[in-house]
Amino acid sequence: MPTVRDLQAMAGEEPITMLTAYDAVTASIVDDTGVDVILVGDSMGNAVLGHDDTLPVTLDEMASRVGAVARGADDALVVADMPFLSFGADESESIQNCGRMLKEEGANAVKLESGPHTVELTERLTDLGIPTMAHLGLTPQSVNQTGYTRQATGREEAEEIVDLAREHEDAGAFALVLEHIPANLAAQVTEAVDIPTIGIGAGGDCDGQVLVFTDVVGLSESSPPFAEQFGDVRGEVADAVDEYIDAVESGEFPGESHSHTEEELDDLY
Repeated sequence: MPTVRDLQAMAGEEPITMLTAYDAVTASIVDDTGVDVILVGDSMGNAVLGHDDTLPVTLDEMASRVGAVARGADDALVVADMPFLSFGADESESIQNCGRMLKEEGANAVKLESGPHTVELTERLTDLGIPTMAHLGLTPQSVNQTGYTRQATGREEAEEIVDLAREHEDAGAFALVLEHIPANLAAQVTEAVDIPTIGIGAGGDCDGQVLVFTDVVGLSESSPPFAEQFGDVRGEVADAVDEYIDAVESGEFPGESHSHTEEELDDLY
């Protein structure tokens, strides 16, 4: 299993691959492919839990999913995405919530949707031995303020992204997610910091890339414009279920090979 130092050593040398997973089965599949990092994202809110956004995801839901993914992954670095209001309001509670993901659920690190308010917390978590990944640009937990539009398209906001990236690096963040920002800004942030940058909708100059699993395999009904569907799992699943229904309705399933009989039970009724 790679450590955060291993991941940092890859920056500028070898592309970092990161995918989300929300259960042990998916984690096992993703892990077997050799992906470097598995993010248990709060994207589970709209990806698998049926919510419109990530805000309803609870700490207990995240903990349960992190534990499942950690049990399913043997080699990838598992990162727990801290859900809305599980950090930031109170430092002691934030530390306990983040520590729970490592101590009780088996994560290797946590990710915080970041801003000026998370710099000191990142430093404190790092001091306590909780590796912390920062996240700048589009932060879905701020959807009620920013929407889902591209961020940092103006000079002032772009400069703030660069400054915050440096501040979080200085605070001890081991990596930085850059979401839905101009590619040329992401390239400059990557140049400005020594820690790995992992892009999602941020161009190809980041040190790595992350996408949501359901988008990658084609399980989502719709995907963001910066995602790519590399399969059609939704179609494959629908076909399999259709075949199952047809087989049951036609009497083809279950067949003799799917059942067994006991002769001594023939005369019960």
